[in-house]
Amino acid sequence: MTIDRPPTTYSNDEVGMLRSFLDHYRATIRLQASGLTDAQLDQPLPPSDLTLGGMLAHLAFVEDYWFAYHLAAREPAPPWDTAPWADDPDWDWHCAVGRPHAELDALLAAAIERSEACLDAALAQGPDPGRPVARPRPPEKGETATVRWVLVHMVEEYARHAGHADLIRQSIDGATDV
Repeated sequence: MTIDRPPTTYSNDEVGMLRSFLDHYRATIRLQASGLTDAQLDQPLPPSDLTLGGMLAHLAFVEDYWFAYHLAAREPAPPWDTAPWADDPDWDWHCAVGRPHAELDALLAAAIERSEACLDAALAQGPDPGRPVARPRPPEKGETATVRWVLVHMVEEYARHAGHADLIRQSIDGATDV
């Protein structure tokens, strides 16, 4: 599997800049997991129970949650639609145990593809990133997110987990320049 990590842009409009950082971090996470065995993807860095495999599944869920569910107001896609959330609120992390790398990477790649389609469709309605997402929050839960907030949040989500991925990967095989 070959994963190209696109560089971030230095000059772009707001949405283009955010997308370039998001694409860069998406590839960074996938690269951190590349080249490892399935068993290595299940290996945590104690005392944390985070694994690179779990990170791939979690980020696939987060992609679908923010871009498909909130931005495009779609119902959850498999496997999130039937996940036992009541039994395990961190199921998105734990569902990866024992799953092959190819399956987890494909889950994330498919979620990214759906997310890009949802974002393109939202931006086709108008380029204003300050526009609210399609699925509003109930009034008792506060403000509804905007397209801008979703993009910034996703950059933050990936950047935070990229730091975790660096540490986990180095603990597995010593790699520091993935």
